[in-house]
Amino acid sequence: MFIDRTIIEVRSGKGGDGALTFLHEKNRPLGGPSGGNGGRGGSIYLRCSSSTTTLVNYRHSKVFIAENGENGGNKLQYGKDAKDIYIDLPVGTVVYLESNHSFICDLNKVGETYLIAKGGRGGRGNACFKNARNKAPKIAENGLPGETKRLILELKLLADVGIIGLPSVGKSTFISCVSNSKAEIGDYPFTTIVPNLGVTYLKDGSSFVLADMPGLIEGAHLGKGLGLAFLRHIERTRVLIHMVDMSRENPYQDYLTIRKELEEYGMNLIDRPEVIIASKMDEEGANEKLKEFEKKINKKVYPLSCLTNDGIDEILYKCKDLLKDAPVFPIYKEEEKEVVINLDESDEIFDIVKEKEHLFVIKGERVERTYDLINISTDEGMMRLITYLNKIGVDERLKEMGAKDGDIVKLKEFEFEYFE
Repeated sequence: MFIDRTIIEVRSGKGGDGALTFLHEKNRPLGGPSGGNGGRGGSIYLRCSSSTTTLVNYRHSKVFIAENGENGGNKLQYGKDAKDIYIDLPVGTVVYLESNHSFICDLNKVGETYLIAKGGRGGRGNACFKNARNKAPKIAENGLPGETKRLILELKLLADVGIIGLPSVGKSTFISCVSNSKAEIGDYPFTTIVPNLGVTYLKDGSSFVLADMPGLIEGAHLGKGLGLAFLRHIERTRVLIHMVDMSRENPYQDYLTIRKELEEYGMNLIDRPEVIIASKMDEEGANEKLKEFEKKINKKVYPLSCLTNDGIDEILYKCKDLLKDAPVFPIYKEEEKEVVINLDESDEIFDIVKEKEHLFVIKGERVERTYDLINISTDEGMMRLITYLNKIGVDERLKEMGAKDGDIVKLKEFEFEYFE
């Protein structure tokens, strides 16, 4: 089964909590803080592999969950790091974030890996907080939470040349003649419902990869017919073979229909080098239609008859010549690249939103991350959180926003009452 698009969910592991313990041994009743650090949560990687060629293993929405890091222990015992998870994907897989369809990565080299969900860092045990002023700290950190992402996986075939055209113009017959592809051939529309790949070998010993695409109809860029399934796979191709059937009533209009769909879809498809083929030249009246067609488009057209194999070598060598200078077109727009935000001192640490009367919510990646680290199960931990919030100016911001005594303030799942 050929599956070229699916959605999966990945969840990296939470870091282990740091231990809050003190050493009590026979001859050392006051041995001091001995809490070890927590282990790192498991990360999730995407890996480009040659062992799979489709996304069939992920055809149902799958969830990949990494284990949490082990908590720290007594006597400075560090928690064990969790194992990372590797998800093997076929060559040519492009990954997007489902929430906003932003581009994440393009896996097009075997062995290439991408860290898609980083495991949470382990929290520090109370032994790390010991200093000359506080020799018995009752403070430990929680492990940071992992990441959860829903991903769109799209497989876009790695072919040098893509064969395009309306349904039943002879695309599958052509690729079967020039390569080892076993494409289905039939006298009805949409014989090809999935792309077919084949390697063609020229008489001079050179070779390149051909892809026979499902037939295109008017409105394909909007998803009609098999349009999107077709167009998605020619995004990587560097040269297009545009096949026009000379047995049809109006080959020129057929040609314009395909060109319009390429332009409407975008992704620079209209700018690809193009080899125009007049197929089915063995049909009656084909030569007259070819002359009229060439006159209208004012471009070189290569006649082809797969019945007699006439014109095949000339077409293949033309493709080879175009491939020498054809650029590699990006499969994503520059503005679609994932934006990585680096937090520095100039960034806003927090924001406060008044969700309703008497309820204020503290938001922000930096303040939420710090909250996740602080273990508030002890008095010292709670005091540490309150001190931090006052230090970054939460109290002043609440006062500016008109908070009154008794109003509720939330930071993630933590709630407290505001008093001036």
